[in-house]
This record gives sequence, C-alpha cells and structure tokens, in this order.
Amino acid sequence: MSTTSAEPVVAPSPAPTASTPPPTPPRARRSSGGRGFGARASVIAPPMAVLVVLLGAWYAVSIGLAASGKGFLMPMPHEMFTLGFFDPQVGADIWIALFRTTGVALTGLFVAMVLGIGWAIAMSLARWVERSTYAYAVMLQCIPILALVPLVGFWFGYEFLARVIVCVLIALFPMVSNTLFGLQSVDKSQRELFRLQKANKWTVLTKLTLPAALPSIFVGMRTSAGLSVIGAIVGDYFFRRGEPGIGSLIANYQSRLQSAELFAAILAACLLGVAIFAFFGWLSKVAVGRWYDSTL
Repeated sequence: MSTTSAEPVVAPSPAPTASTPPPTPPRARRSSGGRGFGARASVIAPPMAVLVVLLGAWYAVSIGLAASGKGFLMPMPHEMFTLGFFDPQVGADIWIALFRTTGVALTGLFVAMVLGIGWAIAMSLARWVERSTYAYAVMLQCIPILALVPLVGFWFGYEFLARVIVCVLIALFPMVSNTLFGLQSVDKSQRELFRLQKANKWTVLTKLTLPAALPSIFVGMRTSAGLSVIGAIVGDYFFRRGEPGIGSLIANYQSRLQSAELFAAILAACLLGVAIFAFFGWLSKVAVGRWYDSTL
C-alpha cells in the first residue's frame, strides 16, 4: 500500500487595501523632521544675519568715532545696556516713562479706533456723509503734525489730554480709510442677496458688511497702533509738562549729550511700538484667522 504525505496548507496573505496606508519608512520620518527644522532655520536665519551685519557696522562706526574723539555721537551697542537699562537710576527712569507713554498711546489708539470705525460706518451708510467729510480726513492726514502740536498745546494745555489728542490726530486716518475700504469691498452678489431678502441697512451692516470688513479693520488697527506710539512720543517731546514720558526723557538725554542713555530710551520706545503692533497682529489671527485667507 502506498501512503501519501499531507502537505501543509498555507493561508494567503491578505492583499493591502486602499484604506490602509503603507507604513512610513524610518528614513522618511527623519527627513520630514529635518525639513521642519530647515524651514524654521530659513525663517530665523535671514533676520539674524542682517542683525549681525548691522551690529558689526555699528561697532565699526563707533570705534571710528571714538578714535577721532567723537565717541559721544554713537555709543557702542553694549553701552545701551551697561549705561542704560542695567543702570539702576537710568533703567528705572526709562521704564517709568515708558509706562506713562504706553497709557497715553493706548488711550489715543482707543479713541482713534472708536472715532475712525464710527466715521467709516457713517460714510458707508450715507453717501452724502462720505462726499461731505472724507476730504477733510485726507486733509487732516496731510497736515504735518508738528504744525498742529503747538496749537494743541495752546488750546488744551500740555499734559495728558493734549498728548492723547496728538495721538488721535496721527492715528485716526488709517482707521477711517481701512475700515471704509473693507465696508465698501463686500461682494456685490452678497449685497444683492440681502436686497432680495428685503434686509434693512442695519441688518446688512451687522450681518454682512461689518463682519466682511474685519480683516481691513485689523489692518487699520495695526497701522494706527504704531502711529499712536509716535504721537505719544511727539507729544511728550514737545510739551514736557506734567508726568514726563519717554519723549521727555529723550529730549533730556539729548540736551545733556548722554548718547548711551538716549539710544536706550529710543530702543525702549521702538520695542513698545513693536509690542503693540504684534498684539494687534495676534488679535487679528484670533478673530479672523480661522476663516479669512489673506492669499485670496
């Protein structure tokens, strides 16, 4: 009798389905992380390289002026910190003055935002308001602010109120122009849709034009934020009464030829403007960043 040996039955391996992606090789994972680091480095490296070049040029000019006996014209970059921020008396004066200037700038910015948005809304709702008043907004922007500062001090004094008015005069026009541009840039088909539904002007404003204008409004806020800091410093620099701000401090250091302290105060004012600008940029992303695409 012949015997037959049973062969083992091997189950076929399941075919890969389209819904199951193949595993990512380890090399691909490491390369993606490298690309992420490279992308971050490509963003950080250019401004850092420019900063190094600027500091090198600054040191070269400072050394050349010091050799000719005119070192007071441009101190070394590190002297802004050793003789400015890190000096107990000078550092305290700078931060206290910066705090007062911040209060003036934020107050003027808030007033400019309220007046500018309200003015733009009125012009968008009534064409006769735009035809009657927009030219004066342009004229207000074109008048040199240094020509108005003496009049503001003569009429309103030389303290907090006058400085706030200077901030408003400088920061008002960007709020008006950007808000009006956003309100008038709504898609025509969407306006027609609201008109077919017989919506009144208030409904169109609150449900369509004002939400659609938010990106432009935040652009105006960022622009006015920097200008309000400039207005506060200009008011401090020229009025020099009441509680001194960073502008008054800059004027004092200039008159005493304290160049290191002067540059430290200027740097502090610059950082204040950048901080307020960055805050409104962050606020814009929080408010409209999820649904607004700036590339459209």
